[in-house]
Amino acid sequence: MLKTATALAVILAFAAGPTLGAEPAPLKYGAWGFDLTAQDLKTKPGDDFFQHANGAWLDRTPIPGDKPGVSLRLLESDLAEARLHAIMEDAAAKAGHEPATVEGKVGAFYKAFMDEGRIEALGAQPIAPELDAIRAATTRDQLGGLMGRTVRDFETSAFGVGLDIDSKDIAHYAIFVGQGGLGLPDRDYYLQASFARQKAAYQAYVEKLLSLEGWPDAAGKAAAIVALETRIAEASWTKAQERDPDTTYNPYTVAELEKAAPGFPWRAFLEGAGLGAPAKVVVIQKTAFPKLAAIYAETPLDVLQAWLAFGVADNAAPYLSKPFAQAWFEMRQKTLSGQAEQEVRWKRGVHAVSGGDYAAGGRYDSFGNLGWAVGELYTARYFPPAAKAKVQALVADLKTAYAARIKKLDWMSPATKAEALKKLAAYNVKVGYPDTPRDYSKVAIRDDDLVGDVRRAAEADWAFYTGRQNGPVDRNDWGMTPQTNDAYNGSLIDIVFPAVILQPPIFDPSADPAINYGAVGGVIGHELTHGFDDQGRKYDSKGTLRDWWTPADAKTFEARAKVFGAQYSAYEPLPGAHVNGALTMGENIADLGGLTLGLDAYHASLHGKPAPVIDGLTGDQRVFLGWAQAWRGKVRDDAVRRQVVSDPHSPRQYRVNGPVRNIDAWYAAFGVKPGDKLYIAPDQRVRIW
Repeated sequence: MLKTATALAVILAFAAGPTLGAEPAPLKYGAWGFDLTAQDLKTKPGDDFFQHANGAWLDRTPIPGDKPGVSLRLLESDLAEARLHAIMEDAAAKAGHEPATVEGKVGAFYKAFMDEGRIEALGAQPIAPELDAIRAATTRDQLGGLMGRTVRDFETSAFGVGLDIDSKDIAHYAIFVGQGGLGLPDRDYYLQASFARQKAAYQAYVEKLLSLEGWPDAAGKAAAIVALETRIAEASWTKAQERDPDTTYNPYTVAELEKAAPGFPWRAFLEGAGLGAPAKVVVIQKTAFPKLAAIYAETPLDVLQAWLAFGVADNAAPYLSKPFAQAWFEMRQKTLSGQAEQEVRWKRGVHAVSGGDYAAGGRYDSFGNLGWAVGELYTARYFPPAAKAKVQALVADLKTAYAARIKKLDWMSPATKAEALKKLAAYNVKVGYPDTPRDYSKVAIRDDDLVGDVRRAAEADWAFYTGRQNGPVDRNDWGMTPQTNDAYNGSLIDIVFPAVILQPPIFDPSADPAINYGAVGGVIGHELTHGFDDQGRKYDSKGTLRDWWTPADAKTFEARAKVFGAQYSAYEPLPGAHVNGALTMGENIADLGGLTLGLDAYHASLHGKPAPVIDGLTGDQRVFLGWAQAWRGKVRDDAVRRQVVSDPHSPRQYRVNGPVRNIDAWYAAFGVKPGDKLYIAPDQRVRIW
């Protein structure tokens, strides 16, 4: 067990892969939960608290060649990856050709990915059925039907479709339809001159994949495809626009949708998605739909065919022969995220079978995998009930702290407070893993058919959701597998903390409580306050999209949020690359609320006794350092530029500096004074929760 773990030491430990059959060592930071050697004591806390807490670690820790960045959270994922590798190797050793057990299917899928000889021999042959269907589709209706298959096969689409809880009828599910069609991470990549290099590389990538699959006039069609996607980008909503629940809930009958957005074969699309003829669909980007449908209607059929053919190759590339997989890596991970080297094959195999948050870009991380089966195996081996109980106790502490803060708010009326407390009490917190495992008994997995395994897993996953389309809402549902290193606040009025995130630096059962309250307490508080941020506050205690705020309270909240957003929009991590305060608003508010609640919960846990001083650090100082350590890390410049235009999360240094400079206790804990770079006058600090 590491006493003072550095990222470099852990990276080197995992560089050659885990020793199979032995459990990889858990992470540990310092003697009591914080790595003191990571600090840059030459930097004043008030000038750059992120650098003060983490600077020495940042200086001594290189970014691995096969990663777009390095962080303690990524080291969590590396540990999970090593454990999953051991699980899959064990499962593969026992798996037959077409196994019946959950463990056997995980092992057979992994074996299929690791069978490089067969994959190289097949070349593009595994995607021949999709390409043949595209060639045979000679009408817009037929192509629209193929686009509907994007939810369960390798096709791409001008529109996305999915099922979720109906925001206005929470007892039932609804079909949601949204804008799609962009192969680059965001519309800005097509429209901003600063992304000209990436756009040019993308056109070359489109041409490369079309050539590899033998599509005629690859160069000409690639230019036409990028021109088409540029038109789509111009018509698309920004990600900031998509954050308003009121404007993104627009129910239509199919007939009404055909009238509102003519030119796209809606019935064929929904039929292709296996949704039949639904009574209602909910449109997300209402004003974009007529423009996108018109673009589809105006685009020549041969360009649409080539576009779909490229999409198939793009989505399938990680599972195909080296020319496809290497081209995908060069574009999706190197050009867009700055990752210098492709991961070794066993890591890619773990990602492919497990899903989760391990891979960057494309659908490699979320499509056609056995994620829930892997999660079942992972938690059985690595997540003890005692850890679950400790986190549940922390959650209860944070809910108590949040209720106390709501009751004391000086800007919220009694009527809104009552509704807020009602919603807080309604939250169902899920820890570790689902109580009911996913049924994979009917999913055929073979050890010699990788693309077929991906296809059948995707079909089964989509069938799971469409199978309950007309049934009651499952209140025990999870939207994130146990091996995913993240947490979420869901539409079920639930908060989920998967098993993998509940390890150092986020949670260490043996650490000083102040560190845990700053780290996992901050994360728990973050997810709790998401239910009351600029998006979450529009849903009531049942999860219904309903305005339960008084007009005066809403106006006050919006004014404070606007000031907070302006602070973040002023941050510039790279020259010309500014944080988008509107896009990141919800996450920023949740960070501020989460850290504030973590500190309050720590104070309550002392039961009136003074906090101990450890290595000269007070309890409050350790809470703030626990939060800063949890976000320790750095990423490559290309990844930063991608993040600020497409990700609702701010770069990690602002997830530390942004909240603390608005919390009075931080100023007192570290003696921050006027003249320090992060100093904000008391009357200018944002106070929401």
